[in-house]
Amino acid sequence: MTITRSGYVAIVGRPNVGKSTLLNKILGKKVSITSPKPQTTRWQILGIKKVADAQIIYVDTPGINHEEKRAMNRYLNRLANSVILDADVIVFMVDATIWRREDEMVAERLKTTDKPIILVINKIDLIKDKAALLPVIDKLKNKLDFAAIVPVSALKKDNIESLETDIVKLLPEGPQLFPDDQITDKSPRFQVAEIIREKIILATEEELPYATTVEIEQFQVGEKLTEIGAVIWVERPGQKAIIIGTKGTKLKKIGSAARRDIEKCLGAKVFLRLWVKVKEHWTDDDKALRSLGYE
Repeated sequence: MTITRSGYVAIVGRPNVGKSTLLNKILGKKVSITSPKPQTTRWQILGIKKVADAQIIYVDTPGINHEEKRAMNRYLNRLANSVILDADVIVFMVDATIWRREDEMVAERLKTTDKPIILVINKIDLIKDKAALLPVIDKLKNKLDFAAIVPVSALKKDNIESLETDIVKLLPEGPQLFPDDQITDKSPRFQVAEIIREKIILATEEELPYATTVEIEQFQVGEKLTEIGAVIWVERPGQKAIIIGTKGTKLKKIGSAARRDIEKCLGAKVFLRLWVKVKEHWTDDDKALRSLGYE
């Protein structure tokens, strides 16, 4: 079928509201890492999907954060704001169970855009009595001039088709922008680094995930085995010790979990080596952020 509509759809909202889960469920493939912790998404990640006579280019964004004291938080907010400026349609995602200060901040930011906005009320699976959704919708419907309001469960994939129908109606007319077989703009090398970072986030506590990033130093594809070497950067020697763990047990656990997911992602056997190194205060240093790929 000929593509008659195409465009970019920014998925925005506060941290930890389910944006990456929504993108992964829409695509039927994991292209954006997830965890229960804020600041998991640090990049602009495209997810590309053909629907009927349209091609939707979803853009997963970092959660917009009211705290801008650190260079990393300023970078994340700049990235999210740039996506809003470039999008054709905006999906504003909120949690059906709670409205927070950060949600209000995102709503205030969206008042300055003339792009059509769809309000997506996520986590409806947590509300047993669906009649309780009506006052939630009634409370939120006047926050902005919404083109549509769609309650969903990203986790359970409830009402996703209805959301996509509303999105297609709002896309501009235009040709297909990406090939049929392309699902994301991110390279295998990038995806591997993100998988490792996801396993670090899930295996560690408190502030440590936010002081961590991953850099791929070796990516050698062989006939039978892909060899990958990655550096895990932290800010302090104490953090390095935590990630390595007693006799290397924590690092081994992270590596084993990452290797399994990397093999699924690449469709190949993988030999993974991990090192942990210290780069002091990198999350609060603009130059250090740039050197690690945070442009």
